[in-house]
Amino acid sequence: MNLKIPFLMNDKPVAVVTGASRGIGRSVAIGLAAEGYDIAAIARSTDSEGMEILAAEVAKTGSQFFPVGLDISCTGWHKEVVKNILERYGRIDVLVNNAGVAPLQRNDILDMTEESYDRLMNINLKGPVFFAQKVAREMVWLKDHIEGYKPVIVFITSVSAALTSTSRAEYCVSKAGLSMASSVFADRLSREGILVYEVRPGIIETDMTIRVKDKYDKLINEGLIPQKRWGQPSDISKAVASLARGDWAFSTGTIFEISGGLNIHKL
Repeated sequence: MNLKIPFLMNDKPVAVVTGASRGIGRSVAIGLAAEGYDIAAIARSTDSEGMEILAAEVAKTGSQFFPVGLDISCTGWHKEVVKNILERYGRIDVLVNNAGVAPLQRNDILDMTEESYDRLMNINLKGPVFFAQKVAREMVWLKDHIEGYKPVIVFITSVSAALTSTSRAEYCVSKAGLSMASSVFADRLSREGILVYEVRPGIIETDMTIRVKDKYDKLINEGLIPQKRWGQPSDISKAVASLARGDWAFSTGTIFEISGGLNIHKL
């Protein structure tokens, strides 16, 4: 079941972050590096500029940086990527499944295309699920070979897993599916001593949301978010760092919504 593991394993814990070159992923990778993790950063090979920026930030923390080019939807390459990380470090302590995209064009659900739906399902759902599967198998094996090993998997979803947006239905459906995947992994891996969490960001100021900035500026000012501000990638990275540290070790399967109170139901 497991891939070939080097005899000498890294003493430092290793975090794998997908979609790491920008936005939430970049902030999470930097935050985990500051916590003492060596970082295997996964992003599409076309985003070399983003990876260079991340490499410089990780270097400031004194942690090692290993850039990996991968489109997460290309599941045929997952095994090779995990193998390469293990050959370099001998371990994976934390997986942050963050890679995801928005629709190229916002369309009413009645005009949604199969091409857009398939693209989001492959990147936002299928890719993360099967990548988590590959990593989880190795984590199960590593539990018996590393003293004090406490593996964690975090799925980054979205409030859109529960809140509808009729102009980007495929995004909502993909995130709802990933939310369920997080629960299923948490259930299955609890017997293996592997903690699994879902972090559900609200409206976060990133490259993905810049196209709708004016819309959400207005809604936030009108009270959509009780805390009346945009979320920042650092808000998410702090939550992930807390989960990786083991601060919530008796809470596997929990959804941590980081949304400024968007989850509050009120009249």
